[in-house]
Amino acid sequence: MEKVKGILEEQKQYFYSGNTLDISNRKSALIKLKNEIKKNESNIFAALKDDLNKSEFESFATEIAMVYEEIKDAIKNIDKWSRRKKVKTPISQIKASSYIYKEPYGTILIIAPWNYPFQLVMSPLVGAIAAGNTVVIKPSELAPATANVIEKIIGNIFNKEYVVVVQGDVEVNKALLDERFDYIFFTGSIAVGKIVMEAATKYLTPVTLELGGKSPCIVDKSDKIDLFAKRIVWGKLLNSGQTCVAPDYFLIHRDIKEEFLKAVEKYIKEFYGDNPIDSEDYVKIINKRHFQRILSLIDKDNILLGGKYNESKLKIEPTVVEVKSLDEKIMDEEIFGPIMPIITYSKYEEIINIVRSFEKPLALYLFTEDKKLEDRIIKDINFGGGCINDTIVHLATTELPFGGVGMSGMGSYHGKKSFDTFTHEKSILKRSNFIDIPLRYPPYLGKISLLRKIFK
Repeated sequence: MEKVKGILEEQKQYFYSGNTLDISNRKSALIKLKNEIKKNESNIFAALKDDLNKSEFESFATEIAMVYEEIKDAIKNIDKWSRRKKVKTPISQIKASSYIYKEPYGTILIIAPWNYPFQLVMSPLVGAIAAGNTVVIKPSELAPATANVIEKIIGNIFNKEYVVVVQGDVEVNKALLDERFDYIFFTGSIAVGKIVMEAATKYLTPVTLELGGKSPCIVDKSDKIDLFAKRIVWGKLLNSGQTCVAPDYFLIHRDIKEEFLKAVEKYIKEFYGDNPIDSEDYVKIINKRHFQRILSLIDKDNILLGGKYNESKLKIEPTVVEVKSLDEKIMDEEIFGPIMPIITYSKYEEIINIVRSFEKPLALYLFTEDKKLEDRIIKDINFGGGCINDTIVHLATTELPFGGVGMSGMGSYHGKKSFDTFTHEKSILKRSNFIDIPLRYPPYLGKISLLRKIFK
């Protein structure tokens, strides 16, 4: 606790020194970060292999490349993003000018999860640095190898009063949340998100919560089912389903169910071989507790494909199950694993009723060539974001804000939105001393008619 207090006090003093405000210092910090990541790519690969059995390709594509893109975008645009903005001033404020100043919040706490343990630290960190803040990072203790690499990278280039990594278990999280940060950025489960938000109310600290939920994947009738299945299998099994925006359950038009299942089976074999458990490209489950939790969701009587597992390797074969009732256990919670629950539908109303029976999802995926269906789904269903005819990739676009709605989260980031998230917009009206309109001053007798004319 005392260590946390000391770090926070040092960071606050460093922030008040003004060192983080200079745009050239922010750019320099981001360049240092990128160069240090490049130097440590092999260490990052090894850590992700140890923590999650990620291949180098998947590690680079999903954990490192996105961070490089965020850094590149920030360096290119910081000057524009941070510039004072002049806005219109109403006629009622004649002889005045209105401005918005971009001001960093101060000291930021970033609490990261284990499923993308590198990227989900670094992406928000880029935005926090670009906006001119100091940062305390709490990586996940469930991905210890990656947490150690992150601590090494940060320690090599930043003084602890600027950016620091604090490692530890849930008790360290509690100690951090007891302190008065200026902004908290949390990625993780809904349950822990509630704890973070409750802690933030002590000081009315603003928060961004990147959570999750049951994200639907809807597959319409089409002659592109083979392509649809290919993209779906890739997105669902990326990181072995341990992705907050992974398709959670699948609404498949009744007429194409069998064709879809055959295509899914085909691409599971094409991507991971006849025995995915032995594939070096197939990610493991993070630990035994999550492994057992995922297995407990599978009703063996409902398995359509797969079902095998290896506890010593912490791997569960891609498994397709048929859902006969929304009351089944697998529909109670976010799966966060390589299980694909299939529900068939025949009418549009069935889609709407099923999706609306759950909380608003973080993501939604629709596979269709019917523009009318596309428009109706986007209009009728509330969700954080998603894709038409693809999965996952919307969050890799820096121009698209990423975030949830309702129980799937609040706030968003990526690209300029990351800068905005960690920036307070300070509104300033500057009045001219050349003239002073007497209308606003008492006594008010006889003045209201003129006031009405101004505001009619």
